[in-house]
Amino acid sequence: MTPVTLTYFSDVLCVWAYFAQLRLDEIQRNFADRVIVEPRFCSVFGDTARKMETAWGEKGGYQGFSAHLRHAAEGFPQVALNPEVWISVRPASSMSPHLALKAAQLLETAGLAPQGSAAAAIRAMRQAFFGAGHDIADWSVQSDVLAASGIPPADVEHLVRDGRAFAALASDYQDAEALKIQGSPTFVLNDGRQKLYGNVGYRIIEANIQELLRTPHPDQASWC
Repeated sequence: MTPVTLTYFSDVLCVWAYFAQLRLDEIQRNFADRVIVEPRFCSVFGDTARKMETAWGEKGGYQGFSAHLRHAAEGFPQVALNPEVWISVRPASSMSPHLALKAAQLLETAGLAPQGSAAAAIRAMRQAFFGAGHDIADWSVQSDVLAASGIPPADVEHLVRDGRAFAALASDYQDAEALKIQGSPTFVLNDGRQKLYGNVGYRIIEANIQELLRTPHPDQASWC
């Protein structure tokens, strides 16, 4: 059976993507090698100061946004949310950790980092911010996360310095724009024909995957 590719666009500073990790874990438990999860990045918090000013300036700014996140987290008791997120810890941009994580993906693809280490680093980067309350826009924090995930920080830095990490990140952002990705997280299936955006329930994602695994006759349209 040909596996289904699930492309997952997210911003590492998006709390809904942090919560959605629970659904990704469930997908991988239930479908194993029948689904290939392809993590990619989109830009929601590219400039956090500007986002707070434009989207939350009249709703309490960083404090209002942090309160909103804490309220949202009440629906996900399995996930820890540090109370200092966006209060005393305010990463300037998600582009910095995205860049490091794209380099990690390049290293894994080239066989220079352990299999699965890039996905582990993405998970750990989110946990470092939302769970531990660290500023993941800071290279020293990124370096610790990468090393703990089995990825040599010096190799990541080399890919950033020679421009290859920038090129990989630009490709993600350009593809997100071409696919009209509305925000983070967005699950993309069936070569872009099926897009599930936002706080989508697991059963909805599962139904879309099951329909694609059903492998309908070429003349029969998908019912999703």
